[in-house]
Amino acid sequence: MKSKYLLTKDFGLILPLSLVFGAGLAALQDGNYFIGWLGFAALFFLGILALITAWRWAGGGKVLAWMIALAALLRIAAGVAVYIALPIDGYNVPDDKAGYVFTDAHRRDDQAWDLASSGKPLWSAFDKTYYTDQYGGLLAISALAYKIFSPDVHRPLLILLLAALTAALGVPFFYRATHLLWDERLATVSTWLFVLYPESVLTGGAQMREPFLLTFIAVCFWGFALWLKEGGRNGWVWLGIGFVGMLLVSPAMALALMILFGVWIWIRGEKAHLPWQALVAVGSVFFVGILILAWSLSRQHDFGGGSPISVILNWIRGSVKYVIYQLERGSGQVQNVFSQMNPLTQFLFVIGYGIAQPVLPPAFFEPTTLTWHIIAIMRSLGWYMTLPLLLYSPIAAWKSPAGSGRRLWLWLSSFSWIWILICAIRAGGDQWDNPRYRLIFFGWQALVAGYAWLWWRDHRDAWLARIALLEIFCVLLYGQWYLARYNQIGIHLPIMMVIALSLIFVFVVFVGGWVWDYWISKRRRA
Repeated sequence: MKSKYLLTKDFGLILPLSLVFGAGLAALQDGNYFIGWLGFAALFFLGILALITAWRWAGGGKVLAWMIALAALLRIAAGVAVYIALPIDGYNVPDDKAGYVFTDAHRRDDQAWDLASSGKPLWSAFDKTYYTDQYGGLLAISALAYKIFSPDVHRPLLILLLAALTAALGVPFFYRATHLLWDERLATVSTWLFVLYPESVLTGGAQMREPFLLTFIAVCFWGFALWLKEGGRNGWVWLGIGFVGMLLVSPAMALALMILFGVWIWIRGEKAHLPWQALVAVGSVFFVGILILAWSLSRQHDFGGGSPISVILNWIRGSVKYVIYQLERGSGQVQNVFSQMNPLTQFLFVIGYGIAQPVLPPAFFEPTTLTWHIIAIMRSLGWYMTLPLLLYSPIAAWKSPAGSGRRLWLWLSSFSWIWILICAIRAGGDQWDNPRYRLIFFGWQALVAGYAWLWWRDHRDAWLARIALLEIFCVLLYGQWYLARYNQIGIHLPIMMVIALSLIFVFVVFVGGWVWDYWISKRRRA
């Protein structure tokens, strides 16, 4: 009786809201207004109904309700604002004129509409005709959404709405998994970061694969947490749902997540509790993931045949060489720096530059339009506010009590940094691809950042302040360099001198901090 009352109440609230919201979005798109209105309203209705259901399933509460609501509203608002602003205040390029922040989103969305309106079956998304989606899964999902909700004309905001609602759906799964494995404090802090991180907001309001991947990973996280705590089949069901979604959208990420969970199981000593059916299922997913990844890479690149593993290794080698070539080719300053470095230091520079992206100082000082200034500043501020906590997370993990808990936090912190380094190597200093790849496993970064923040709150360790001071110094140093370069204010130091000063300060902070802590510890023992 109670569930029937709640369902009636939900329908009475969501239906008028969906009609109003659908009317507003339909007014921004071409085509028959009535069809657009019904399409947007229907998708919004189903999405909000799913979010409310997930909120109740996760335990309800005002805090979680705010998290889910803001996750959806911020991503929809950001996506619509960019869609309106870029044609007016962007560059005279096809992406901006069409209202797309990401080139990949523009190309994939166009081809999704082409597939939906072509009369071809949806599985055509997985052949070489539609090359813009490396794996084809998101292309097929987008084409299906167009067939159902927008059969008459291409409405880009429809897939934007689908992405935003899907991204918000991951919030209750992430919150409940963290709460189940740890406590409410960590769940609250980490989930707020998961919801509000600007890169996630911007990408979640676009026709990209990242919002889908973040939610599929959160579903896998919940299934894994449920299995660790309670065992049984329910956890495996949720894991299966999450991994199937990931294999459709990006099988490489499914393989990485399996490695994360595998080491987690080893740390906790849960190997003996794995049934043979589970091992067969995991092995099958891993094998299928390798095959799909190799197939998707070979359909885009000619590697001359070979085994799936050789195809993947050839792609990795070619990607790293191409990234270094593109970084050097695209910037005169980088060419200047590279001319004074050997290959090893060039490689290390690429990694450091990749970690720093999106770089905060040029977000303020590089000349661009107001819309792009706002986007650049928000993305950079989000990363530079999170980075000190990520740098501090292995220190907080190391200082935690000895045992499996410490080993787990060290592993989660290591995984986060391994992924950040992989993204820096894979995409180099690209200010778009690099942060976008890094975002895929942002849930784990939010988790270790939340743990680091709570550890500092409880223990007031000096290392977080030292890391923050180091970041502030580097931002001011490079900010002055960019200010002098673009506005002729101050002394324009040679870039190699700026790099040297920042490295010296890094050395002083870390070595000096360690020596200071050792001296204080020695005095206390005496």
